[in-house]
Amino acid sequence: MNRLNIKRTDIEYIAHTYARFDVTLVRGKGSLVWDEQGKEYIDLATGIAVNTFGYADDLWVDSVAKQAATLQHTSNLYYTEPCVRLAKLLCLRTGMKKVFFSNSGAEANECAIKAARKYAAEHKGAEFSTIVTLNNSFHGRTLTTLAATGQEVFHKDFTPLTPGFVSVPANDLAAAEEVFQTQKVAGFLMEIVQGEGGVLPLDSDYVTGMAKLCKQYDVVLMCDEVQCGNGRTGALYAYMNYGIQPDVVSTAKGLAGGLPLGATLLGEKVEHIFTPGSHGSTFGGNPVCAAAAISILERLDDNLLKKVKRKSALIFDMLTGQPGIEAVDGLGLMIGVKTKKDAGAVIQKCMENGVLVIKAKDKVRLLPALNIPDDLLKEALIVLKNAAGEEET
Repeated sequence: MNRLNIKRTDIEYIAHTYARFDVTLVRGKGSLVWDEQGKEYIDLATGIAVNTFGYADDLWVDSVAKQAATLQHTSNLYYTEPCVRLAKLLCLRTGMKKVFFSNSGAEANECAIKAARKYAAEHKGAEFSTIVTLNNSFHGRTLTTLAATGQEVFHKDFTPLTPGFVSVPANDLAAAEEVFQTQKVAGFLMEIVQGEGGVLPLDSDYVTGMAKLCKQYDVVLMCDEVQCGNGRTGALYAYMNYGIQPDVVSTAKGLAGGLPLGATLLGEKVEHIFTPGSHGSTFGGNPVCAAAAISILERLDDNLLKKVKRKSALIFDMLTGQPGIEAVDGLGLMIGVKTKKDAGAVIQKCMENGVLVIKAKDKVRLLPALNIPDDLLKEALIVLKNAAGEEET
């Protein structure tokens, strides 16, 4: 099927929920990907922070293939080794106590919200159900995670949303404490780096301050690490950059390096909150996805994380203050570039010149593979600089 037929068939049969780029990708290796015409691109998007080690990573492929040829699915009515190994690895690496596996970031966040509400109902009273989130946040596209998302643009056409959510300004401790004092609060959910909100890291004092407030008011502290987790910020999970210990951590995207897997990590406060029948997932902890995640997580060691920080510094050094670039924000290899020109035009120019980047609000968003070679990264950044600084005709 050629490109034109693929595009026409997509339009005919797939729900029109995506404004796709006019590119059909057919194969990739590492940080390079090729379209159906053989054009090569350096990928700085990784499927929106999913392909942790790029395309067709050898160890990942081997792990997935071996597990797929052994036991591809069982449901959670039975024990399986990959699921258990992954849960143990996540707990040992984070200090959390239990893990619930699902299939996506939205589901991981749904589980976190359920954990907070169930804890509050059992320890404070059923009326303590409010979940506090931040303005400009993004937590998913189910009706409940849309309600948690602090951006009205995502709410349009889908109201009434799930009740019981309040959003407050980021980096404003007083605003959060006022809600804690005046409403029946079960939990507080934050992204350490607001991804879809423009790649904005929270202030360090705010993060540590919120951890103290949650402890003071017995509010379940939840960190949404769907996009910023799994090594993306130069720490295994972004909250680790701030020296706090959440009660719940949700993650997905890069966890399984290209397969759908979500995880909700439960700390001591809520480790026993779920009992048989109180939550579940048919595909959660799928053996193939779990095997893929093990192959990723085992390599996110201190050496790799140091390289992520070094590559991050390289990006900031090469882009900050360059013609056409107003600001560079982010943490690790999760970076937003504010350009003087429209971000969409810069993204299009980059694509024409063999580099894939994506958007976050009005910024160009960079989410390269954590192991992208320096030479490819530098080459791609030069293309981005030229696209941002080029005079419009």
